[in-house]
Amino acid sequence: MSKLTLDGSIALSWFLPGESTDQNQVVRKLIETGTTALVPSIWALEVANALMSAERRNRISQADSAAALASLQKLPIETDPETGTRAWSDILALARQQKLSVYDAAYLELAMRQGTALATLDDLLRTAAQALKVPLLPETL
Repeated sequence: MSKLTLDGSIALSWFLPGESTDQNQVVRKLIETGTTALVPSIWALEVANALMSAERRNRISQADSAAALASLQKLPIETDPETGTRAWSDILALARQQKLSVYDAAYLELAMRQGTALATLDDLLRTAAQALKVPLLPETL
């Protein structure tokens, strides 16, 4: 079974108006066809918060948020149980080294530890991943 590490930016792009691209949808198709998405324990909170923020800015409705969450719940997404225990050690050190937020470093650390590609749209996170030779999805933006 293949795996990838999924950042919230990719998942959110599938549901927010004007943000979905063919490249982003390739990641979704991989997950829908059997690739397991690994996420740090902060992922669900980040996704829920971003959807709520989009509601408050009238980009999407509550019904749209509910539909997005229902769609995500159907996907093979595994939450990493080690994020919390690594937050004050490996993740914090990586954040300092790569000048990332601790939140972003959690995704990078997970991809490195699990040996997976990192699916993200975040420019700083992509730059750090490239510096550390972590494969990226989509491969180009």
